[in-house]
This record gives sequence, C-alpha cells and structure tokens, in this order.
Amino acid sequence: MAAPVAPRELFTEGVSAVLHRWPVLQIAVDNGFGGLYGQQKADWMVDVVQQYFHDNADLDQCEVEDFLSELMDQEFDTVVDDGSLPEVSLRLVQMFSQWQQGALQQLKHTISTLTQTSSQRAKVTAPPAQSDEESDGQETQVMECEASATSGSSTHPPLPPQEEDDGWTVVRKKK
Repeated sequence: MAAPVAPRELFTEGVSAVLHRWPVLQIAVDNGFGGLYGQQKADWMVDVVQQYFHDNADLDQCEVEDFLSELMDQEFDTVVDDGSLPEVSLRLVQMFSQWQQGALQQLKHTISTLTQTSSQRAKVTAPPAQSDEESDGQETQVMECEASATSGSSTHPPLPPQEEDDGWTVVRKKK
C-alpha cells in the first residue's frame, strides 16, 4: 500500500512547485490579498488543486484554468489577467499526465527543475508617483489661467446669485 502513496505525494510536490513559483500567487500572498492567512490559503490551494486532478481524471487545460481562476478570485480577490493562467494550467496538466503514465523519473526531473528556478520571488514595484513640485506647478498654471480669464471680463458687475429649485446656487455673468 505504501507504493501508491509515494507517487501521489510526488504529484502533490509538483503542484506545490508550480503554484509556489507562480508570480501571481506570490504577489497575492506577499501583499496580503488573501488576508491574514494568505500563506495558509496558498498551501491549502496546493491540496485542493491536486485533489481536483485526482477527482477528475482527464481534465482539459481550460478546465484547470477556470478552476485556478476561480480559486484566485474567491480566496485572494485577484483576477489573473497577465497571461500566466494557460502556462500554469498546461504545466499542471502535463505533470498529472506524467504521474498517470507512471513516468515518475520524468516527473521528479520536472519538479527539480522548477524548484531550482523557484528561488527567485516576484517583486512588485509601484509606478513612480508624481512629485509635489510637479503637481504644484500644474495647479499654479491652472490657477493662473483661471485668474487671467476672469480678470479680463471684470468690466460688468456680477449678477446676484440665484438659487435653483434643487438647492444649488448658480452664479451667471452678464454678457
């Protein structure tokens, strides 16, 4: 009975390697998209995905994509639109196929390749914000334009404000 358990654990290890290497999941966990227990959700996701494969023997890539997309949306409030879903899904389908066919050496090689390259973590950098000096200059320009536009038409005295039915006060200039 111990022989069948080891290969199943090998597939679970493969799912873990794929998902923990996935930049979208890394970013979601690192930035708290899954809440306080984001890392535990990512670990749970490994179990859920491998169970999904075992419960549905011949899955298509698009079915796996939909499942992963739904998990990311529900658990991490994240919509995956970076184009990585097809790649991750295909990798998982290929690994499950290797596991089903008993190509365990090939599966081990795939996992070791993934774990060697997974030491790099995805990093998120915010786009450079507009500095205060730049925004002050733009506001000054707008204010100068408004000031010059109103200063030229000061030959007519302003009309008294009129209150509309909806409670707004409308100020009109005389032409």
